[in-house]
Amino acid sequence: MTEWVSPFLKIMTRIPLILSLLGLFPALALAQSGSRSAEIPGAGDSGVVTILKEALHEQGVPAMAAAIVTSEGLTAIGTAGYRKRGTDIPVTLKDKWHLGSNTKAMTATLIAKLVELKKLRWETTTAEIYRRKRAQFHPVMRDVNFLHLLSHRAGLPHLFDLNPYGNGSGMSPRRNIVRAALAKAPETALGKHFEYSNLGFIVAGAMTEEITGQSWEDSMKKWIFRPLKMKSSGFGGTGTPRKVDQPWPHLASGKPTATNGPEQDNLPSLGPAGRVHCTMEDWAKFVTDHLAGLRGKKALLQKSSYQTLITPPFPGSYALGWGVHKRSWAGGNAINHNGSNTMNYSCAWMSPKRDFAVLVCTNQGGDLAARACDDVAGNLIQLHLKRTADQKDKSFSPQ
Repeated sequence: MTEWVSPFLKIMTRIPLILSLLGLFPALALAQSGSRSAEIPGAGDSGVVTILKEALHEQGVPAMAAAIVTSEGLTAIGTAGYRKRGTDIPVTLKDKWHLGSNTKAMTATLIAKLVELKKLRWETTTAEIYRRKRAQFHPVMRDVNFLHLLSHRAGLPHLFDLNPYGNGSGMSPRRNIVRAALAKAPETALGKHFEYSNLGFIVAGAMTEEITGQSWEDSMKKWIFRPLKMKSSGFGGTGTPRKVDQPWPHLASGKPTATNGPEQDNLPSLGPAGRVHCTMEDWAKFVTDHLAGLRGKKALLQKSSYQTLITPPFPGSYALGWGVHKRSWAGGNAINHNGSNTMNYSCAWMSPKRDFAVLVCTNQGGDLAARACDDVAGNLIQLHLKRTADQKDKSFSPQ
């Protein structure tokens, strides 16, 4: 099951990351690779590649990819390592990576687009969407709206067994899940308690299906992927089954999974909560669009919609598919999320004020993968800030 651990708490356990962000490591300490990283294949920006190679040495994950973006687009990208442990096939800049729960920000963005199109409101309730079925819902759950669902405050459980509702894709399994989930009393009062729940995003995705008359997958293609030219984007695990043509998933132990491909993932019904994959370049397009929109530049949505997406609707630090945390390096709020289907890991950190974001992926799940991504994210932040400062120094011309 895709899982999101509160990143602002998790990251406090990542001592190398904290030290690097505070400047207590030597500048770009993780870039001090020497000959140890010479044997690892890499491609792309030399600074990014060096950081990735050192992370592979430190944590032992099979491969990683990373990018730095601004509201103007991709500024640096790199990869390092092998698609599958035990092979000599390197990852490439065009490989696709599983984003896990970083899908949630995309689902929230889809809903923001539907709000702008006046197909729904943020406050639209389950009872309004399912008029014929609402009598089957618990009375309190009839008042659940998109803000509750996308901020994990709908009183839904952290874990929910999807297997009884079928493993098919599309609208039917999600309708069955909605009926079962909303029939039960909420575990906590609506809006009062944060409980991270993939189920909330499944319900939100199912509600869009009722509104649009098409699957969440088709809506994502129509309103997110195509307008942003995210041509590599898809759903489920990556690669052709039994062929090492994309990053192969690995368990937390570092062992490659028995197989790969689209079915090597959570059930399709979980899609709105965490089944998107794409290249780093295409993920960068999505995050670039957020940064551009927040600065009032041409973007998929209006500036106010992006602000809604990164603003917690209830007390706390979780907005709509994004966590929000104060960080000095960000000059204020840092926007963050991570994701994993237990066989891959991804993380994103974004600074709207300083107009940049860092994105990191690896094809392994578990704590080692989380540490590797956190370490790389911290060093990418440091790398970008250093390059930005150097550029300002070069542009300064005394009179």
